[in-house]
Amino acid sequence: MCGIAGWQLNPGMAWPDAALLEMAALIAHRGPDDSGEYRDAAAGVAIAHRRLSIIDLGPGSHQPMVDTDRGVVLAYNGELYNFQDLRRELQSLGHSFRSQGDTEVVLRSFIEWGSACLDRFAGMFALALWDERNATLHLARDAMGIKPLYYTQRPEGVAFASEIKALRALPGFHSRMDHSALTQYLEFGYVFEDKRTMLQGVCKLDPGHRLEIRQGRVMLDHAWFQPPLSEDGNARDEDDRVQELREVMDKVVAEHLVADVPVGLLLSGGLDSGLVAALAARQGPLMTISMGFEGSSIDERANARAVSEFIASRHVDVLISADEVKREAMAGAWVFDDLFADWGTITSRLLYRRCRELGAKVVLVGEGADELFGGYDIFQAPAHLGLWQQFRLYQKYAGRRHGRLFGPFRKAMNEYLHANEANAFDAVRLFESRRQLPNQYVMKVDKASMAESIEARAPYLDRRIAQLAYRTPREWLLRNGENKYLLRALARRGNLLPAAASGRAKFGAPLAADWMDTDSGFRSFARQRILDGTWSAQVGMTSAMHNYFDRGRTGYSFPRAVSLFRNVAWRMLLLEMWSEHYVSV
Repeated sequence: MCGIAGWQLNPGMAWPDAALLEMAALIAHRGPDDSGEYRDAAAGVAIAHRRLSIIDLGPGSHQPMVDTDRGVVLAYNGELYNFQDLRRELQSLGHSFRSQGDTEVVLRSFIEWGSACLDRFAGMFALALWDERNATLHLARDAMGIKPLYYTQRPEGVAFASEIKALRALPGFHSRMDHSALTQYLEFGYVFEDKRTMLQGVCKLDPGHRLEIRQGRVMLDHAWFQPPLSEDGNARDEDDRVQELREVMDKVVAEHLVADVPVGLLLSGGLDSGLVAALAARQGPLMTISMGFEGSSIDERANARAVSEFIASRHVDVLISADEVKREAMAGAWVFDDLFADWGTITSRLLYRRCRELGAKVVLVGEGADELFGGYDIFQAPAHLGLWQQFRLYQKYAGRRHGRLFGPFRKAMNEYLHANEANAFDAVRLFESRRQLPNQYVMKVDKASMAESIEARAPYLDRRIAQLAYRTPREWLLRNGENKYLLRALARRGNLLPAAASGRAKFGAPLAADWMDTDSGFRSFARQRILDGTWSAQVGMTSAMHNYFDRGRTGYSFPRAVSLFRNVAWRMLLLEMWSEHYVSV
């Protein structure tokens, strides 16, 4: 796991070497173990890499990795879980290897198959690959968007980085708020629109996309991955479906455990992380870690301990306090540079820090199961999504009775409904997994873990599991009064989890929301930062925030739009702290 940064400039343009070094320094937390740079002044190409050593810890996998014979240079952030299978295939085609890791497999895959190699990769990655012979810089992001990649088109050329903060090192860069993105953030808690970020002129590469850049211009933006259609529900029976899921998950989880450093697993005590933990424990000794919150009603540690005892893992409890969150808040705002309002942004970083203190350098997480296997109430949407049904769906996503973004939301939903003849369930799943997941939940995992130099791996977001889930129709996921039915059936049939964990409903209470109402110190801290700041007045929320903090109101009554002041307060708090770091005056 690593961080990458660099650029490809127009002919005759140049940026100083110091800018590249500063870009790399700003993302040093992503890779504290090694660093490297590649420059081709004549071609206007510069690439920097920071390495977090996970596999092949020696110098053999140093990056940027260069094949001078073929004129190919690779800087790669991620893990290729099927790299051993691909290595054997490449060897059979005549390739020889100097290293034992996955980076050289990525490099030689491109040499053998060109950009079509992406279709063979099962992993998480963001990569930059300079093809000297074709004078083309390739940027690519994994199928499910687990690893981020940002870029900006400027008059001098195109620059890219694993995190937005690295782009601030570019000569003449100014970070200004994108007000369309701000509206999306306030309504949805994240920016759901393709490519847009919170800052003007900074784009995110979409999940499953690749760019071709020549002479400092983006010449191609291609979707190399498309989710498959769901199957006919009658095509196969339950035994066949559960068996296929077991085989795929066994292989994926086993490959996610491959590392030359200690591996742990975050365990909540529910179905998603519990199922991964149960399969992982069958591969050998496993350390599981669960999180609790001091002074809060939110505590799943007892459930996690029950699962741990059942699967015989070595278990550790972690307790986080509201005071720790307050102390971490400002630093957390710097970490989460593409702003989103997931309640766990700050606590997640504290949890990963504890994982590192416990000796783990790789941690498996359960993200993605709900979005892919139908785990949320939102999946109970009507079979037909007409105008009114889409508006009601929009209200649930936006957390408002009405707002400004129904038009863009409806456009996105209609694209999913019309593409590949998707039904309403599939359209919701596509919005969840192609918009909400990569732009909020997965970015929380990436930014929080990498800030602490921890590699977080999400088995459910492995392309092979995701493709299986996309092919699975609604009737095999919402069945017999249960959601995520196939996952629950797998847990029960294999006796993988305690009965309570196999059938447990999702525990969705947000920690920060609980503290915002019940912890006087945290509430006072939030009030001061919001009402003494600048954004509440600019976005017209000053009166609402006074009503919430000073008068104890929970929201406005119909027909006014803002119904949950607590949600708005959390978003405003993060906005105030984030803008101090990222918005130029």
